[in-house]
Amino acid sequence: MLLGGAGADRRRPNTTAVTEFTFEGFSALGWQRRLLLFVVFLALHLVTLGSNALILAAVRLSRHLHTPMYFLLSALSLSETCYSVAIVPRMLSGLLSPREAVSVAGCATQLFFYLTFGVTNCFLLAAMGYDRYVAICDPLRYAVVMGQRTCVHLACGSWSVGLSTAIIQVSSVFSLPFCDASVISHFFCDIRPLMKLACADTTIKELLTLLISLCVLVLPMVLIFISYVLIVSTILKMASAEGQRKAFATCASHLTVVIVHYGCTSFIYLKPKSQNSLQDRLLSVTYTVITPLLNPVVYGLRNKEVKQALLRAVGRKPLP
Repeated sequence: MLLGGAGADRRRPNTTAVTEFTFEGFSALGWQRRLLLFVVFLALHLVTLGSNALILAAVRLSRHLHTPMYFLLSALSLSETCYSVAIVPRMLSGLLSPREAVSVAGCATQLFFYLTFGVTNCFLLAAMGYDRYVAICDPLRYAVVMGQRTCVHLACGSWSVGLSTAIIQVSSVFSLPFCDASVISHFFCDIRPLMKLACADTTIKELLTLLISLCVLVLPMVLIFISYVLIVSTILKMASAEGQRKAFATCASHLTVVIVHYGCTSFIYLKPKSQNSLQDRLLSVTYTVITPLLNPVVYGLRNKEVKQALLRAVGRKPLP
């Protein structure tokens, strides 16, 4: 459809409204490199799905894991699974078929689910940090403070923030006019690459995106940081070296996931605009492919209680 004249959205004369986008993805790489990436990413994706499924099964089947920490872990596993499914299959398809097209509605749908589950993960990690804070700093009241109702509120609150963020951001981005330029410099529909294609002034939209990014990334990070300052302070006051070691061990997995997750995501969304889009895409692989795998492996399957629950589920004797 041709649009004549320059309206309020500042479209240029004789421009064509975009009805579908094309992913640039990793098309700059040769076929052999793309095939190698396809095999690696497919393997990681399948391991991610399998690992998260095992954690959900272990928590569901074992009464020993019906605790606040594992309730939140299972919520994170479910969210990470949905997050991975929203991004990775299309990325794999793009590696085999470069410059693959996606409709505007399909792109908006992918961005919606990506933001919903991505933001949900951020706040679930903050909720898990709070759980560790209560467990170590106030153990006598842990069962009362982290009751079933509190856990449900923390999980539902995280999902609500993710859903609200997605609605606001998707509405903001797709209210922009897109004309002529239709190649997204990424392997999935993300906010910044889409805004670069808009044929209108995006200053206000970019400020809104930065403000929301600060809220959904920095706020949980600050809460986690405060939790760990109090946790470390409490641990250092423990008289027993064995008690200190166990306390640190219970936090190590969570802290590892937090550092990787927030480190890479913050670098992408809080840094100034970059001209090196291929470098940004490669970095994005960390939080779209690696982090969803890191959560179940580091936080769950390396956990002795989870392993024992899985062994019980298959009828084998738990590890001593």
